[in-house]
Amino acid sequence: MSFSDIRLEEKQQAFAELREIKTLLASRGMFPGTSGNLSIRTGAFAKEQFAFAITASGKDKSVNTPSDYLLVDQDGKPIEATGLKPSAETLIHCEIYKHTGCGAIFHVHTVFNNLASELFWERGSIPVDGVELIKAFNIWEEEAQIEIPILPNYADIPRIAELVEGAIQPRIPGIMLRKHGIYAWGANAFEAKRHLEAFEFLFEYVYRWALLNK
Repeated sequence: MSFSDIRLEEKQQAFAELREIKTLLASRGMFPGTSGNLSIRTGAFAKEQFAFAITASGKDKSVNTPSDYLLVDQDGKPIEATGLKPSAETLIHCEIYKHTGCGAIFHVHTVFNNLASELFWERGSIPVDGVELIKAFNIWEEEAQIEIPILPNYADIPRIAELVEGAIQPRIPGIMLRKHGIYAWGANAFEAKRHLEAFEFLFEYVYRWALLNK
């Protein structure tokens, strides 16, 4: 199977899903200054060979244009002739897809996810104890406790990408970059959105709780 086997309708569906989630998250202020990136896997390929649609670099995500997305392969290279550049952080998406088999990845920058990452940086993970929204990750134990991993925010993206595999935890569908933003993923766009919303609630909770307990 080759990338030419990706049907036009599959590409259009992936782009349409990205447009819908981008519009929603932009309305919530999650893409300040053209930041953030979104991707959705498309086509049926082997684990070692896959393709995904991703937001183009440097675009204002509060508006929609015909040149907001492009298709890339498992190495983050465009698979169609295009003048667009994939997001600068595409390599991180590649590693997450490769090591989780997920279907969608959403990355946003918010004040609370940045604050939480700095607050718990020395710990290396953001702890959450017994909060109801942990159930969004299909973790159902009473008073469940989780640790959301934090990676350093190197300027050199390949250095971050090298750390992704070691940071992935089977029960936690997300990785936080220090003072940068959360990468949340799921089996599909719906699940990735649910996980992202849960992470953002939990980040605000742990930061506000820490302030109350100073």
